[in-house]
Amino acid sequence: MLILPDIILPYEPIVITDTTDLPRDEWLAYRKTGIGGSDVAAILGISPFGTARDIYYDKLSIASFYDDEANKYQKKIGTLLEDVVAEMFAEVTGYRVFKIRKMFRSREHSFMLADVDFFVQLPDGSFAILECKTTSPDATEKWWDGDKPTVPLNYQLQGRHYMPVMHINKMFYACLHGNSENYLIVRELDRDLEYEAEMIALEEDFWNNHVLRQVPPPYIEEGDLIIESVRRHFGPANTDLPPIALTGQSSHYLLRFLELQQAKSEVEASVEQIDQELQRMKGLIVAELGAGCSATCDVNGTPYLVTYNPVRKPTVTKENLIRLRAQYPDIYNEYVSISESRRFYVKERREEVA
Repeated sequence: MLILPDIILPYEPIVITDTTDLPRDEWLAYRKTGIGGSDVAAILGISPFGTARDIYYDKLSIASFYDDEANKYQKKIGTLLEDVVAEMFAEVTGYRVFKIRKMFRSREHSFMLADVDFFVQLPDGSFAILECKTTSPDATEKWWDGDKPTVPLNYQLQGRHYMPVMHINKMFYACLHGNSENYLIVRELDRDLEYEAEMIALEEDFWNNHVLRQVPPPYIEEGDLIIESVRRHFGPANTDLPPIALTGQSSHYLLRFLELQQAKSEVEASVEQIDQELQRMKGLIVAELGAGCSATCDVNGTPYLVTYNPVRKPTVTKENLIRLRAQYPDIYNEYVSISESRRFYVKERREEVA
């Protein structure tokens, strides 16, 4: 339904291969011949999922000890739902959406590849690119900057990579976070030539000075991503290896680590003291409440409401409780008990308007 072979783009970059029936291992091999849109955020050190070193290892087919199993099913679901998300986008916008099952290479920058989800034909006859995403309902804040609609930066870079490869000036993003078109986030992004030039220069540096020269890029990412990258590449600890000497830059890393560790210890000691005093003040207020659950107080002219409400929860998971109650109601009633705790919370009390 979404494949419209009668449409011809006004510009077509170099076609690397038709991807219609391309086996996955061959598709992955073609991806190693350049930089794809989903690689860019990691290369620039701003991906939440991986490092530039990971991309480097992948392009050179340097095998990892562990397969990347992170978010495996989220990725699979996202792939399976791409067509559905595209159909929703077409219905919501009224635009004509279609696929071109090809992998492209830029004519100007041979290291730039594009394997685009979908293309869009606009009412004026021009074309745009559509990138389809899925996310969980509690992750939609990434698509907002305060109250202003935005596109997550790693997805922006993906689109800004595709646009120069395809010579197309507009990107659309459709992100599904529910089970109907009412849960579809639609964003658009226009081409920015100045931003694009800087991005391409960084991509070119990565490809020419690291991949082609086989020089690993430095780690510049968050610590957790670096540690996971090392774990994935080198595998489990080998206690038989001799100690190494940390010299040069590594000795500076250690010195900085020790400085931060000392600073953290001092802060933690202060925080612990504050926590103890907070707990004492809480205890004195709770003593005033007794069995009560709320109180009011004016502090320097500001009214506050203090609550100390019970929080009750089953002692086993909700799913197991439901199963137990359905299958063994007598045992459920005999053995399941309800535990109780109390949550202390302070907030500014606002006067109700009559």
